[in-house]
Amino acid sequence: MNTLKKEKKPKVKKEASKVSKSLANIFSGNFLSKDNVVSFLPFIFFLTFMGILYIANGYYAERVVRDLHKIGNDVKELRSEYITIKSDLNYKSKQSQVAQATESIEVYESTIPPTKIVVGEDELKKIAGVN
Repeated sequence: MNTLKKEKKPKVKKEASKVSKSLANIFSGNFLSKDNVVSFLPFIFFLTFMGILYIANGYYAERVVRDLHKIGNDVKELRSEYITIKSDLNYKSKQSQVAQATESIEVYESTIPPTKIVVGEDELKKIAGVN
């Protein structure tokens, strides 16, 4: 028995025509007049809302990044100002700079070295008034 197997040919034409009809309905707007579209309206509104949230989130993220860069630059500027002020303070608090600054108000640095005062126990008791 010789039997020939019939090969099945793919149904390309029917699928292509369905796709073209669907695209034609979408571009012409006829798909909106069908009743089943009304049942999908809540889902379409949900997708629209989600799209708006996605766009808003993108703008919010960009604003946050801009603020971060601005604050980072401010921190760098304040740090450099802090370092400058700190070095000025260290310079002005040196003994020679303090002496030079006080000369303008006629307060001078002592040139006489300090002397040690030695008080004996007897003199200390006498001064304190203890017998």
